[in-house]
Amino acid sequence: MALSLRGVGKSYGKIQALDGLDLDVPRGSIFGLVGRNGAGKTTTFAIACGFLRADRGSVNVLGAGPFDAARHRGRLSALPQDAALGRDLTLYEQLSYLGRLQGVPRHEIRGEVERILHLVDLSDRAGTRTRTLSHGMLRRLGIGQAFLGQPELVLLDEPTNGLDPNQAHSIRDFIVAQRGTRTIVVSSHNLPELETMCDHVAIMDGGRVVRSGPISQVTGRNEEVHIVLADGPVPLAQTQAALAGDTVEWDASARTLRVSFSSRPGRQAEDVIGAALRPLLEAGARISSVSRGQSLERTYLAMPALPPELPKQGRN
Repeated sequence: MALSLRGVGKSYGKIQALDGLDLDVPRGSIFGLVGRNGAGKTTTFAIACGFLRADRGSVNVLGAGPFDAARHRGRLSALPQDAALGRDLTLYEQLSYLGRLQGVPRHEIRGEVERILHLVDLSDRAGTRTRTLSHGMLRRLGIGQAFLGQPELVLLDEPTNGLDPNQAHSIRDFIVAQRGTRTIVVSSHNLPELETMCDHVAIMDGGRVVRSGPISQVTGRNEEVHIVLADGPVPLAQTQAALAGDTVEWDASARTLRVSFSSRPGRQAEDVIGAALRPLLEAGARISSVSRGQSLERTYLAMPALPPELPKQGRN
């Protein structure tokens, strides 16, 4: 695992921010961290980075125990939620300084800074002082500094917050391109965005992980198919007969057929979709849409609320 936390607790006075947190982030994954404000996401990042010390439990970063500057220099990097950068430094000076802190060899600094500025589309601003940048430019600079050198584990807190659609799309593409080369943990409230990028996800509430796993498993992509029908015939009996052994349910209010199945070698979601569509089309049913599982957003919203006996959180 790139990051593993076991039974981690952290309090701020009377406020319990983390309450026995268990979290495993597989190496090489793009891992989404989801939860309401106050769920404990930012505190989790701060403990992983060594900004905060856990009150109890164990933390293992890249198989080398809790964060230690000597052991983890250059191996771990982060974009905090409210990253503060030197206002009077130029972008080149800022990244050069941070690159040296990350252990980038002095003779490689120039090339590395130029690479990062190109990555975040700020090459023409290399000599500009940070204080003159817009919010979106500052965010892009913050994302860039997190990828200085060759970090094995990158923690990104709301990376595309404040970016315009083109910039956000570019950053998402870059993050996805890193899959398998490094581990990236992304905390965000933008669940559709996480769903396009991540292969694993953990949902936090009350300072605990309440659900986690591969995103296909969490959203039921390999367990459910939803077929939305326009006005017209609904050959339910024929569809049930074609999918004997599976569960076929009709939601009249949403005009949706829900097929629940167990995937196995030789029979995947695509096979179920094909078997379901044949009787529908033969009966003249009009298909509006076909989807696998639920969206991550629907999965999150459908989860039970935090039990009342757990304390409400004051930080996120």
